[in-house]
Amino acid sequence: MRKFSGFLVTLLAVAVAGCVTINVYFPEASAQKAADQFVGGVLGEAPGKLAPAPATPAPTQAPKSGPSASLMNLLIPAAQAAEIPDLRIQTPAVQAIQARMRTRFATELQGLMESGAAGFTRDGMVALRDPAKVPLAQRAQATIAVADENRDRAALYREIANANAHPEWEAQIRATFAKTWIERAHAGWYYQDAAGAWQRK
Repeated sequence: MRKFSGFLVTLLAVAVAGCVTINVYFPEASAQKAADQFVGGVLGEAPGKLAPAPATPAPTQAPKSGPSASLMNLLIPAAQAAEIPDLRIQTPAVQAIQARMRTRFATELQGLMESGAAGFTRDGMVALRDPAKVPLAQRAQATIAVADENRDRAALYREIANANAHPEWEAQIRATFAKTWIERAHAGWYYQDAAGAWQRK
């Protein structure tokens, strides 16, 4: 009888473990909203301060009743809430990055974008695509500005992923922001298409 009881406990544990698989998907809509807000703030098209992340929504389905449901709720109380996470972007590090990028854009990068010297790359960065469009005396400073911008952008994508406890989301966050930078580019600015070729908006 003791062996049979042990077998039942093991079988129950395996069954519960099989039911407790939680997939946390990348919150694409939330990431797009965050990117629109951040990019608009840098380009001077939206308020500079980042709005707080919305509260975690309540689960869409009512919890099931019964003893097995109670057991599952005790074992994994946050399982349903974890399925559709919000993307947190209001951190001191993200706000500091945005402030630096906003200042850099207003004082240096906007002129480079408007002259066609710089453009948005397909991977969410900035490139000095035609240095000849920058006067020789200002070329070194333009190179430094682009390098500083790219350092901040890389830190931004990493910080947002880490702030949401999902470092594996960094590439998806970068891709979402890359698309947003290009979508928000002004007429006449350059950007890279999916193949890496420069296009003018």
